[in-house]
Amino acid sequence: MLVPPPLALYIHIPWCVRKCPYCDFNSHGLSGELPVRKYVQALVRDLEQDLPLVWGRSVHSVFFGGGTPSLFPPAAIAEILSACSARLRFAPDAEITLECNPGTAEHGRFAAYREAGVNRISFGIQSFDDGCLRRLGRIHDSAEAEAAVKSAQDDGLDNLNLDLMYALPGQDLGMALRDVERAVALAPAHVSHYHLTLEPNTVFAAKPPEGLPDEDAAWDMQDACIARLAHAGYAQYEVSAYARPGRQCRHNLNYWRFGDYLGIGAGAHGKLSLGASGEIRRRWKVKNPRDYLATAGTPASIGGDDPIAPEDRPFDYMLNALRLVDGFSLHDFEARTGMPRSGISAELDTAISRGWLQVEGDTVRPTTMGRRFTNDVIGLFLRG
Repeated sequence: MLVPPPLALYIHIPWCVRKCPYCDFNSHGLSGELPVRKYVQALVRDLEQDLPLVWGRSVHSVFFGGGTPSLFPPAAIAEILSACSARLRFAPDAEITLECNPGTAEHGRFAAYREAGVNRISFGIQSFDDGCLRRLGRIHDSAEAEAAVKSAQDDGLDNLNLDLMYALPGQDLGMALRDVERAVALAPAHVSHYHLTLEPNTVFAAKPPEGLPDEDAAWDMQDACIARLAHAGYAQYEVSAYARPGRQCRHNLNYWRFGDYLGIGAGAHGKLSLGASGEIRRRWKVKNPRDYLATAGTPASIGGDDPIAPEDRPFDYMLNALRLVDGFSLHDFEARTGMPRSGISAELDTAISRGWLQVEGDTVRPTTMGRRFTNDVIGLFLRG
């Protein structure tokens, strides 16, 4: 039987100062005045339209993503959170994350974000090398990045994530390790460490930058940086996520464990389990901010609302769960997909025979080799 999992809330703010050439998110470079008031009102209308889908459920985490949510002033973030908590039941210890571009951080604002209810900041650092930052099209430099992190810490926010990327144009192993060293020196609670990928429909995909490291060099960077992070006390718990004990990102863990999330904002995606009908649905809003502002709270704002067919649920589940170092429990698979474990026994047997997965009692974990071939392991569960 399908059991509704924990519920999270994702709030998308689609504007940024300048869109980076590698970015494939629904983000739009700012031209003219930021429509803060209109967008806050649109988010509230959007939420009210979706409320019947989550009546009676508690929200365990909130994530402001973008775009660059830190373009919105603390008063606007406070108003959004107040409107949401008046309409949804927030868990007393809810994790509330705000993504921040160091180039938009103004000294003194972090205390106001904390007072608004934000208790976790995720900084899009990407690199501490100014040359790499320029080649990535970032609007900040390394000094601004360090100053922003220290400002947040000075203002009482200690649950911080630093986003780093590796295999960057012109980057070698020593440079990648220096980025990690500088991140560790700032003592964040969490580090996200991503391989730069050339996503379709981006500037970099159309015109790849010069000096990209080859695959072997990228593997060397990944291995060396994992070791350095581990030495500094950051345990890898997901393909690209590292945390000090007890500081894993609860919001992202909910994604990876096939939890539910309500998505509001332009282009925001949600995934909801409807216990009464046994359905799992993916629902998303129109992407263009102008269209969203005009239609939020009406059926015209819904970009799509599709059920996940029962035969597709194992793949959707594995797409998330097999990114986790600790894997998943077969009990959770059954509860969150509504499917019997016997339905994936053939795929599990194949993965075990290839040395990609190991099963201990109720727990399924990727092996070291399985983590190297994550996409291949997940692909075993793709049907049709």
